[in-house]
Amino acid sequence: MSQDIREFVPASCELLAFGEPTHREPSFGRIRNELFARLAGHGFRSIAMETDRVAALAVDDFVREGKGSLDAVMSEGFSHGWGDVDANRRLVAWMREYNEGRPPHERLAFHGFDAPMETLSAPSPRAYLEHARDYMGLDLDIAGLAGDDRRWSRPEAVMDPAMSIGATPEAEKLRTIADDMLVALYERAPELIAATSRAEWSRAEIHLTAGLGLLRYHKRATQRLERGARISRLAAARDALMAQNLLAIRSTEERRGPTFVFAHNTHLQRNPSRMRMADMELTWFGTGAVIASLLDERYAFVTGSLGRSETIKLGEPEPDTFEGGMQSRIATWALTPAAAVPSARRRADTTPEQGYFPLDQAVLDTADAVLHISDGAVV
Repeated sequence: MSQDIREFVPASCELLAFGEPTHREPSFGRIRNELFARLAGHGFRSIAMETDRVAALAVDDFVREGKGSLDAVMSEGFSHGWGDVDANRRLVAWMREYNEGRPPHERLAFHGFDAPMETLSAPSPRAYLEHARDYMGLDLDIAGLAGDDRRWSRPEAVMDPAMSIGATPEAEKLRTIADDMLVALYERAPELIAATSRAEWSRAEIHLTAGLGLLRYHKRATQRLERGARISRLAAARDALMAQNLLAIRSTEERRGPTFVFAHNTHLQRNPSRMRMADMELTWFGTGAVIASLLDERYAFVTGSLGRSETIKLGEPEPDTFEGGMQSRIATWALTPAAAVPSARRRADTTPEQGYFPLDQAVLDTADAVLHISDGAVV
């Protein structure tokens, strides 16, 4: 057992993924901050988190350039409510302090790699397409085709295929326009970058890619499938967009150093993701499964594990579970090679509202290491 994450980072690693088994236990964010601070001293120059990539541009502006204020970027630069999480605020403040006075190539970068959506709801693509349109100086009526933003963002637009507008003539036309805009953005890259900057061109590309992703997601929401299969396909579509974003982030960061990735285990694990929702059993390939198949040994995954937590009302695990076996050896938290964790049974004392996914053999068989926290209260 160890607390030195460098022992689990092969020389070939470009993306080091650290997963948490639940979003609701704050100790994982605190340990993430500590690990990233250590990794920054060993060549890592960026962190990518499960939050909206477009919104996160404001956070990156703050940590690298000091633009805006900490309060503003915590309010506007995170999706899923992550801006209210104390560990995230501490991370952003520390990154700004770390970057102060350093040359640009040594500064730490902050990235979101999520699409601007939840699995069961997605907003209008209008604002994202309009950003790219304005940057390119085009005369296009995006708002007229998109209509009222609320038509897109209401939950039934994703949950009920009969209420979805992803296959309407207007949506189909928007998809064609957005695709043409993306081609033109690359076609005109020399003149656009010369007139603005590479950073501004990249922002336009990120916005346009997000808008296209939303259009494709709303299109998939129109599929009339059995409910479980339909939600599984939506989850797969979101993770596919997240994988594309991570690959784009690596393309940006590859000359500066490796990237530390933080998200839920279900997004980062190499084996297929599974989740029970109401009476549905969902299964899909998550971001980690996609990335690992493309990057091989350049992707490393540390799965998060939790023994007990007062925050989510998770009690002491039974001794014959994976977590119970590690509880007896770990006082606070530690890293263990996944192959060194003995076979055990999956714990069954969890409830859906905890958002907690216990360890199982399939995850361990494809993980590089386990970071186990014995008790969230002691970290």
